[in-house]
Amino acid sequence: MQNLKLPITISPTRSAQRRLVCQGVFKLSAMTRLLAECESNSEHVQVSVKFDVDERGLTVLSGTASTSVALTCQRCNGSFEHLLEVEFTFSPAKNAEAAENIPSYYDVIELDENGEVNLLELVEEELILVIPLIPRHELKDCPADADTVWGELPEELEKPNPFEVLKQLK
Repeated sequence: MQNLKLPITISPTRSAQRRLVCQGVFKLSAMTRLLAECESNSEHVQVSVKFDVDERGLTVLSGTASTSVALTCQRCNGSFEHLLEVEFTFSPAKNAEAAENIPSYYDVIELDENGEVNLLELVEEELILVIPLIPRHELKDCPADADTVWGELPEELEKPNPFEVLKQLK
């Protein structure tokens, strides 16, 4: 497959009327917010986007994106490769009022003043959302001991049950 460069902004309405399908790449180096959270392992983000009109007449853009990044394991502090893959389905809205009329099975994306969406930012935000909250190696691949305990836990003292008084009221 050729690595065709995708447009950064695109009109979803015009693209949906033509039933446009875009497949290509974005440079990972252009996604600065994503790179603030992880390190680049590949040069490109593979993206496929399909524009369509659903049975209700709503413009819909759906697609997938994937790239490989390096994350820091929170168990051993080592770096490991992680594949970020995401699927998305959006319906664009001109304003907040129009967004209320879009069914809940679509995510809403706002159009800019030119009636376009920033495809690069949309893909970047979706990839940020799939970064694991606590990145870790697979347990079998992690050099750190999974059963490590830091410090000692104090023994629990016998505390009287505060509800014992209620039993006496019966």
